[in-house]
Amino acid sequence: MATVIHRFEQEIGGRLYVIEASPVQIDRWRAQIARRPGMPSALMPFYGATPGEAASLLVRWLTLAHGGPSNSSR
Repeated sequence: MATVIHRFEQEIGGRLYVIEASPVQIDRWRAQIARRPGMPSALMPFYGATPGEAASLLVRWLTLAHGGPSNSSR
């Protein structure tokens, strides 16, 4: 499977998140917060049938964690 990464930017709780979605198998994508050099990271993937679905699930969780609505900027 070719390495294809879709990137989404989303502002949540006043902070900009870069989310990357990559394929793990046919019709299964993993979304996670993009790792940035020098910044700590934690792998907490969310899975969906499309890159957008996987990213949306992660955005929904982050929005709930911040306790407020998100501002879409994809």
